[in-house]
Parts: sequence; C-alpha cells; structure tokens
Amino acid sequence: MTAPFRFPRFFVTSPSPCPYLPGRLERKVFTELAGPHATELNDALSRIGFRRSQSVAYRPSCAGCAACVSVRVVATEFEPNATQRKLMRRHADLEVTACRAWATDEQYDLLRRYLAARHPGGGMANMDECDYADMVEQSPVNSAVMEYREPATRGRRGRLVGACLTDQQADGLSMIYSFFDADHEERPGLGNLIILDHIARARAAELPYVYLGYWVKGSARMSYKTRYRPIEALGPTGWHRLSDAMLDTAPAAPRVAERVG
Repeated sequence: MTAPFRFPRFFVTSPSPCPYLPGRLERKVFTELAGPHATELNDALSRIGFRRSQSVAYRPSCAGCAACVSVRVVATEFEPNATQRKLMRRHADLEVTACRAWATDEQYDLLRRYLAARHPGGGMANMDECDYADMVEQSPVNSAVMEYREPATRGRRGRLVGACLTDQQADGLSMIYSFFDADHEERPGLGNLIILDHIARARAAELPYVYLGYWVKGSARMSYKTRYRPIEALGPTGWHRLSDAMLDTAPAAPRVAERVG
C-alpha cells in the first residue's frame, strides 16, 4: 500500500536586495522536493511559475512587485530566424552529450571562467567546488548535464565550451543553469546556441516547451530570452503568448516601489 500524497508545506524567505532591479527587495516562496512524488510535484509547480534549485522549488513573492515573469518557448512551433540558422551552422561541429547529473572538475573550471567574464559580482561568484557539486547532484528529478564540446583531435576528447544543467519534465525541458566559454573568440553566441539546441531536442522528443526561467521586462540581463518565438509568459489568468508590443524594452512598473534600506 503506497503512502498518501501529502500537500507540500510552503515557506517564505526574508527580504533581500533584488539582483535584477536596483533599489528593490526580493522575497521567495519555496517548498521542498522530496519523496516518491518529487517529480510530479516539480512538474506541477513549474506550470505555475516555480523553478528548481537542488531539492527546492521556488518562485518570487515580492510585496508590491510582479516584474519577474515565467517564460517558456513553444518548441513545437519554433522556427529559427536567419541569424539563428547561421549560428547553428557555425557551431554544427560541436559534439553534444547528455551526461548524468554529476559534477566534474572540467565543468567547474568552465563555470569559474564564465562567472568571471559575465557575472564577476554576482551571487554565484564565490561558488566553490562543493557548491557546484550540490547544484548539479542534489536533484530529486530527472536531470542531466548537457555538455558541448569541440571535435575530438588525435584521439583526445574535445574541449568543453558549454554546459547546461537541464531537467526533463512531462511537458518540456527546463534549463536550470547554463554556462559557456564567454571569451572564445572563434565561438561567439554559445549561450544562444545552447538554447537553440534545447529547443531542437524538445521538438525531437515531442515535448511542447522549453522553460527559460524568469524574464524581467526592461532588464538587459534578461532580454536574450525574448529572441525565441513564439514565447509564452505566465500571467494571472494562465500562460499567454507575448506579442511584439509586450516585448518592448520599457521597464516594468511595480504596483508599489519597495526600496532597500
């Protein structure tokens, strides 16, 4: 006899500085993903805007602000534009492997270079080897690390130039965290290439969506997520497609400005 499903308990974090909108505070609601129903719970929560971090599912719950919007690409209808097709041709020689969710020194070295180049002052800048191993390996759901390597030479494995921790859900792929060689002059656009590859993989597996996490209108750090159309956003009445008018660069206005300090 199986144990009955228990409704998860939710908790709220203390306010902390928002990493996306200066001068504001962020707060998250979260719950633990554990037990035999962790996969089903994660799938259900992702459809209402939650993201996974290790064995926790969370979503923003900021007083007076709804700037963070969950977005997902409709993979089954996606058609790459000319620039995206050119990018895929340029990197067509990369060897892509779905590896088990196990941290390696090579991945960690690549992550450190990526953070130094793209996010030197970010919240992950001080991540050590143990922190990275926890991020990758503490997954209660079906996860993999997608590795992107240059072609092998003289019998040796090709250089690792990109990686992405990815969850497979019932309705799509969720890109938990991706990183790449941001200083590789001969490999521009690797971050975009990783997203395009996930869209192609979702289509091949007949999975309708690729979840990209949160988009903040007006945040330069988030603007890349809107390059993949059609794209859907989660609103008060459910998921809806974003139009060109909705994707302009005007900053999102909170209902109440919440200041730090």
